[in-house]
Amino acid sequence: MPPSRYEKRPPIVRLPPKSNVEIVLQRGSQVALILLGLLGLIFALYFGRYILAPVAFALVIGLMLGPVAARIEARGISPYVSSVLVFILFIFSVCLIALALVGPLSYWADRGPQMWQELQLRMSQLREPMEALRDIQDGLRNATGETGLTVSVEEGSPMDSLITVAPAIGGQVLIFMATLYFFIATRHETRMAVLRLCVGRRLRWRTAHIFRDVETLVSRYLLSITAINMALAVAVTCALWLAGVPSPALWGILAGLLNFVMYIGPAIMAAVLFAVGLVTFDTISGSLMPPLVYLAVNLMEAQFVTPMVIGRMMTLNPFIVLIALTFWIWIWGPIGGFVAIPALLVGYAMARNLIPGWGPQGPRLPD
Repeated sequence: MPPSRYEKRPPIVRLPPKSNVEIVLQRGSQVALILLGLLGLIFALYFGRYILAPVAFALVIGLMLGPVAARIEARGISPYVSSVLVFILFIFSVCLIALALVGPLSYWADRGPQMWQELQLRMSQLREPMEALRDIQDGLRNATGETGLTVSVEEGSPMDSLITVAPAIGGQVLIFMATLYFFIATRHETRMAVLRLCVGRRLRWRTAHIFRDVETLVSRYLLSITAINMALAVAVTCALWLAGVPSPALWGILAGLLNFVMYIGPAIMAAVLFAVGLVTFDTISGSLMPPLVYLAVNLMEAQFVTPMVIGRMMTLNPFIVLIALTFWIWIWGPIGGFVAIPALLVGYAMARNLIPGWGPQGPRLPD
């Protein structure tokens, strides 16, 4: 029976307000808990990189190839059959790129010792600036009283290193291929399984929108960037061919591949072309021509083509991109450099659907 209104109720006990010290300690404990969770996540990503890196790489590639599989499935083909077709298409593309690189790479590998001698000869022209830097280093060493550090390195057998590294690489390749196939084949079942775990209607709605936005943003970005990098590879190949640089197709394909890693990839490509220029041309000015030609083409792509194709909606803050690239390359190496931008897009899609005010009418990606 419900209690009578004349029946005595227990008095309401009002707790004394918390002091400033108690509030600071409570907030500090919450911040410390969050920091410990982030540190645990970073350690898990780092020590689990041999498994997590190929899995994440396969998920990103699967998100990129998802629209292709969807078009095949729209013709009434089973998802498992479409995943096989998409998987074969991806492997075929990788093999074509590898075949295109085998010839030029073997040519430059045969010229390795000669290139090293020529590079040393060209670098001798920079002896005076290097001697000036050495004098400055000696002066600083005398001022600080440091005598230098001697490090002894024992070289192991290359065959031992190959035997140690080959099984790990082979295992990562198998993990990548298996994850890519099963992710594309079961992506609809995985989405429905996750949605069934959501107990509330609103949570289910938000989760469905997160899946939709992640697939749209990541696939659109990667497909657009892939098309842009293919065009960049052709443009760099033609420009270097006109400049008289040997093996222009090799450097064009390499430029297209490295351009997936923003900022860091073009810097590495410019350094490689500078070394090629030192070996190919007789003067320092001639050696600077290949990297300058590449940087000119890359500047046009970065400032005009990419914003026009991708749009300002997906233009990320350069500082955030640099921090993400640094973090993921430190955690996972080259695979992390490829995964960094898709990871940012996934985070943006989650924030847009979970944080109030970040909906379709809310804030966009920083310009």
